Amino acid sequence: MPRRHATLPTAIGDLLVVADGDALAGIYFPGHWHPPVAGSTGSAIDWRSDALLGRLGEELGEFLDGRRTEFDLPMAPTGDEFQLSVWRMLRGIPYGETTTYGELAERLGDRNLARRVGGAVGRNPLSILVPCHRVVGADGSLTGYAGGLDRKRFLLELEGAEVVAQRRLF
Repeated sequence: MPRRHATLPTAIGDLLVVADGDALAGIYFPGHWHPPVAGSTGSAIDWRSDALLGRLGEELGEFLDGRRTEFDLPMAPTGDEFQLSVWRMLRGIPYGETTTYGELAERLGDRNLARRVGGAVGRNPLSILVPCHRVVGADGSLTGYAGGLDRKRFLLELEGAEVVAQRRLF
């Protein structure tokens, strides 16, 4: 199946979703910081007519309704080796938990890589599925998110992340 894209309506806004063959290649918010390159998303289709994008719609709906904590979809993000290693680590952050850029850098063996980790997190092409919203600042602050801080806060509150609950107390 060729590369294709659709607009998927969700509780947090319309998402541009991109599939390549039998795997998801991108999920982008309106005004996304790093949108796909013009002409790289393939043919426009109706998401409901595509088995993979239909499953994505179903699983995202369940997630945003609080009925799903993990995704079971094939993913094929495109990036360099460093980005791919960071995105793999993001997929290992458990639902409802957070980590920091520095902690991810330490896991890569060098805390000085925190800015580079931040760059990779910001270029994550599979928002929500590869949970970059679970990465916060060293002080627990909600730092940058390609979909905007309101969406990041919503997703973390949905998951019951402690960092958001603590900030509401003060």
